[in-house]
Amino acid sequence: MDNSYKTIRTSGYAEIIEKKSRFIGEVHFAASREEAEDFILKAKKRYFDARHHCFAYIAGKPGGPEEILRQSDDGEPQGTAGKPMLELLQGNSLHCAAAVVTRYFGGTLLGTGGLVRAYSSALREAIENAEIVLCMKGKELTISCSYAAAGKLQYLFAAEGFSAPEMFYGGDVEMILTVPEDSVGKVKKLISEATDGKAEIRTEKAAEIFQPVYKPEKSHR
Repeated sequence: MDNSYKTIRTSGYAEIIEKKSRFIGEVHFAASREEAEDFILKAKKRYFDARHHCFAYIAGKPGGPEEILRQSDDGEPQGTAGKPMLELLQGNSLHCAAAVVTRYFGGTLLGTGGLVRAYSSALREAIENAEIVLCMKGKELTISCSYAAAGKLQYLFAAEGFSAPEMFYGGDVEMILTVPEDSVGKVKKLISEATDGKAEIRTEKAAEIFQPVYKPEKSHR
């Protein structure tokens, strides 16, 4: 079963103007409902004088008991803000993500279609400005080896596309390497063959790996 999912690594921000109304879109990582609600509360405090703070979030890891989806129009006509915002998060396959679009009313009514477009556009641009990563299950391996073997292993790990290990130097070299869970067997074989079985994997523990994903193309409004 594939347990990987896309999420927000670095928050995204965008601001648009529609008929003098100002829409401020923000998207942020939220591992839990509490984190999502805290993000929303901070936005409300930051823009305390705004008329609307519409939001949507998909908190918790996909498929887990803690996963929760929620959205709010915060006083806007029903279905014009929270729902399209939630659909945008879902359309981008984002999890552990919370979004807020704050509106400063400009005096001109936009109509239901105009509101949907404005709230969607503000969030879409915020997502485009965020750093999106693929989160997957991994293993953190602590490897002990000789100085001579360390350079060889570093080269082989890089050739296989793994992130550079953390290096610690003492009597021997200790390397901390984090790899995808399904690559552990391959890594163990590589280490054994490259060092004639002399390197030792001292510890192995669960970890998460974040890989950058390609951003969607910028929209042209």
